[in-house]
Amino acid sequence: MTLKHAVLKSPVLKSTVLKTGVLAAILGLSITSAHAGSDFDLTALIRAAKKEAPITVYDSTGKIVKQAKAFTKKYGVTAVGIKAKAPQILEIVSREAQAHNVKSDVVMLADAPAGIEQLLKKHYVTSWVPDDLKADIPTGFQDPLTVIQAPNVWAYNTALYRDCPVKNIWQLTLPEWHGKIAMQDPLGKPSYTDWFNQMSMHYDQQVADAYQAQFGHPLKTDEASATAAFVKALAENSPLLTNSDSKAAAAVGAPDVKTSFMGLISTAKFRKNKDGMKLGLCTGLKPFTGWSYPSLGFITKGTDSPNAARLFIHYMLTSEGIAPQGVDGKMSTNRSVHLPANEASGIAHHLDEIMTYHTSTAESDWVNRQDWQDLWSLSYQQ
Repeated sequence: MTLKHAVLKSPVLKSTVLKTGVLAAILGLSITSAHAGSDFDLTALIRAAKKEAPITVYDSTGKIVKQAKAFTKKYGVTAVGIKAKAPQILEIVSREAQAHNVKSDVVMLADAPAGIEQLLKKHYVTSWVPDDLKADIPTGFQDPLTVIQAPNVWAYNTALYRDCPVKNIWQLTLPEWHGKIAMQDPLGKPSYTDWFNQMSMHYDQQVADAYQAQFGHPLKTDEASATAAFVKALAENSPLLTNSDSKAAAAVGAPDVKTSFMGLISTAKFRKNKDGMKLGLCTGLKPFTGWSYPSLGFITKGTDSPNAARLFIHYMLTSEGIAPQGVDGKMSTNRSVHLPANEASGIAHHLDEIMTYHTSTAESDWVNRQDWQDLWSLSYQQ
């Protein structure tokens, strides 16, 4: 038996040499790495991926099942997509790494701070950016790799209003909107407290300017920031808190609703307009129509299929790969990939109104989550 055959017949030996690159030399394969530089060869990556075991991909959207099937059909490299919530994904990857029994291969994680702190910094996963796509991915989305930006936007009922009834987020703190704002509970949705922290760190002046534009005088507050003052005032205005975007969207856009609600929801919910919902994108809102949240793309350390995993990451950064999520308004970080014409919210025409997430300060979001939850909890009026 040759060394090549011995390696292929031994799962343990195969796993070991894959990690060291020895198998590549034995089999004459090209193992593409994050530092491939000008040597990157997509054809060679595909060829190498076809020789590896099937991969398992985790994501918090059910669309990953469809995307994995399309990937398999396109490349002849088997991928299985599994939907799981971010906390479940974090636990699965962590436990596999700690047990030295890695079964997952690719992770699409919509909790950037937790992913960085609990997976990347513990070396359970790695981040890889395809060299042939780097020029089209802003550097702020490369370390670690952000694959998708998911917008959360302010919405209104188009059957009740011709245009959005609110032009400034501070209007949502006024008595006329008391109890008439629908949104997910920040105590159960970490991305909301991350939004607060990002706004405070990077966009606080815009929040203060919006206050002055609304009320005609500068903001005076005992809070640490203009953002903190807004968060407190919003909580005090008794918003309707839900445990899902679907429920918030229904409160806002149900065709038979009598009470006017403003809502903060995912652009994915605008697809329900084809079933009779009356959701409208609140454009021109100061300082932001909404905010985007990143989905990071990781490759697990110890995967037996590193080339197939990299190929899947590459695929997700293409127009074909992102298509099933693009119709939900989820945006690729690849600037050459655009939202489809049939995306329901119309967010593509208002991208400059969306607050961008800064992954570089995700650690601060992680550290300050409890503080923002405390501010919300102490301020919220039922």
